[in-house]
Amino acid sequence: MQARQRISLVAGVMLVIALALLSIAYGSTVIPLSDVLNAFAHAAGLSNLNTTIPIERIVVDLRLPRVILAICVGAGLGIVGAMLQTVTRNDLADPFLFGLSSGAAAGAVSVISIFGDRFGIWTLPIAAFIGGMLAAIIVLLLVRRVQGQGPERMILAGLAVSFLFAAITNYMVFSGDQRAAHSVLFWTLGGLGLARWENLPLALLGLTAILIHALYNHRNLDAFLAGENTAESLGIRVNRTRNTVFIVCAFSTAIFVSVAGVIGFVGLMIPHIARRFAGQLHAGLIPTCALLGATLILLSDLAARLLLAPQELPIGIVTSSVGAFFVVTLLLRKRSG
Repeated sequence: MQARQRISLVAGVMLVIALALLSIAYGSTVIPLSDVLNAFAHAAGLSNLNTTIPIERIVVDLRLPRVILAICVGAGLGIVGAMLQTVTRNDLADPFLFGLSSGAAAGAVSVISIFGDRFGIWTLPIAAFIGGMLAAIIVLLLVRRVQGQGPERMILAGLAVSFLFAAITNYMVFSGDQRAAHSVLFWTLGGLGLARWENLPLALLGLTAILIHALYNHRNLDAFLAGENTAESLGIRVNRTRNTVFIVCAFSTAIFVSVAGVIGFVGLMIPHIARRFAGQLHAGLIPTCALLGATLILLSDLAARLLLAPQELPIGIVTSSVGAFFVVTLLLRKRSG
């Protein structure tokens, strides 16, 4: 890793830490940074300074889990986008394009509008996970059925599955309990309000799975940059590697959607920005995508909480607005180039 990349990573870590502290301090109730630090020290048993119980509960039980969830989801979606763009050789690839987010959303909406929380707080995450993995399985079966595993066929199959699950989701919204429509709308646009210490291990599992897989296979991913024929000549089993990447991405995406809802455009934008700092090779690109993804979600969550305070916007509105502007800029740049 070059010195420039190391400097970028260190700067990224410092930026994420700074934004995390700001996210904990600012919200519907502004808490001075000194009180935030005292609450951390008191909760860890490192300080005898008394902090009021409400402030400590807000910091430790509400905002800290939210920040950790934002980091996990942002970092994970950034890595997912980078891997999908590499193995499909499509600059616009992201979890939405392959139906992964739509499948997970359909599973979660079925719980909110029809079935209800029959298994407690884990009902919605389990249903979303099952929906996301079901979408991935259908995409892979379609690709095998047409006897082709190229990236173009996978993208077309993903689009078809995405529209299918979107239609199923809309049907459940209108046929289910209408009183749950507002909850469904907020959830399908993404949010971090479900962050609890109890479900953070699930988000950490999703991030760990995609991060370890990406770093362990970074040389195989680099081979895709030279083209499929070159990768085959280097001993890479292209179709098997692509399918494995797709399944791992589906696994992590389903987990992220199950705890944070559908947050769009993160997986599309982050890899493009990260390549400007880390280049194309994945040993440096993957950590950079993780840091930039965490940064984007932390900033978006701050904006979502402050723009209409004390009311909270769905975070997907913020990321979609930024993403739409980013895509237009990307297309115009390519046209002029």
